Amino acid sequence: MKHLLNTLEGRLAALPVPLAVQLPAGRQLGAAHPAVTLRFRDRLALVALATGQIGSVGAAIVEGRVAIEGGMRDLMAAAAGLLTRDPARDEHGGWWRRVLARARSLAAHTVAGDARHVQFHYDLSDDFYALWLDPRRVYSCAYYRDDGMTLAQAQEAKLDHICRKLRLAPGQRFLDIGAGWGGLLLWAAEHYGVDATGITLSRNQHAHVQRLIDERGLQGRVRVLLCDYRELQADEPFDKIASVGMFEHVGRAQMGRYFDTIVRLLRPGGLLLNHGITAGAVDNAQLGAGMGDFIEQYIFPGGELLHVSAVLHDMANAGLEMVDTENLRPHYARTLWAWSDSLESQLPAAREVLAAHAGAERGDKVLRAYRLYLAGSALGFERGWMALHQMLAARPDGDVCTGSIRGAQSDYPFNREYIYR
Repeated sequence: MKHLLNTLEGRLAALPVPLAVQLPAGRQLGAAHPAVTLRFRDRLALVALATGQIGSVGAAIVEGRVAIEGGMRDLMAAAAGLLTRDPARDEHGGWWRRVLARARSLAAHTVAGDARHVQFHYDLSDDFYALWLDPRRVYSCAYYRDDGMTLAQAQEAKLDHICRKLRLAPGQRFLDIGAGWGGLLLWAAEHYGVDATGITLSRNQHAHVQRLIDERGLQGRVRVLLCDYRELQADEPFDKIASVGMFEHVGRAQMGRYFDTIVRLLRPGGLLLNHGITAGAVDNAQLGAGMGDFIEQYIFPGGELLHVSAVLHDMANAGLEMVDTENLRPHYARTLWAWSDSLESQLPAAREVLAAHAGAERGDKVLRAYRLYLAGSALGFERGWMALHQMLAARPDGDVCTGSIRGAQSDYPFNREYIYR
């Protein structure tokens, strides 16, 4: 233990922010005037800190074995300095681990399993999410088209960016897979005049969106279904499909089926906008340094990230033609910091809401987990451990003579100018 503490003292001295560590017996290591203090109640978490397993330290914080004093931004700067290797390129990336990961993915991502995973996260408490999301409750990467935008403005810009990419037009049949709290679904209907269908596995989100549809008088033109994407049946195919922040829940083993289902639901010549988190490295099954395990246990059970190259491979195998791909990684770092800062500014209210939902002890654990998750994810996108890609794809209609461009075989005009006009 002495050698471990000596190693830890050396690493604390090299951090970009002053950090102090209080040992279980009371002795303090590190900065005399710290920006952040970690108070340890057991030695196991100390070992994790000294060896760069910051996800395991995060789990100890959630479980109450380590207490934090200080802000999330300073804590994350210290956490990055304590890493001993790039977590996006974990050392546990051998072929046999990928085989095991695929087997686990097959077992986890059943219709019933995915419903449990989604409800674990999204049915936590609508009032809790409302504290730190924008007024539309858009729970995905915003688009800071202009640097001075607020979070709410950047989320509306994102919704419009997607609608423009899809070339939505009045009367078109539009499907939103994983509709969340209805931000995109309602924006597309109210601003672009589409006939809109949304699906979700979250009971809370379904009830919220149905209430908004009724309040805004959109019955008959907008509908939301409590439905798994694999079970959705349509009388006729959709003209345009969006999937935003959803395919991270699909699972590596189900990705082929996911895109096959989209092809079944999309008319020939129609467009798909697939927006979601992608892995920062090509082969790793999850983030290293214990971070992937933390996310699996406390935030997104069943969540899996694929590199964009793997996603495009599965998309092409299904018969979809990728026509435009945009990486919004820095936008998601800024979005997550906005969420984190908002939650940090309302900790007493968040604690009260979660206590009412889950009891005081459980509520405090959830709050500690989300504080670390939001700030840690912001750090991950800043450092490139994860990315966020919007992949626009077409289902070719096989007719080289239709459309404004000979050979287009889809609604895509094969230039980007229309998106930004």
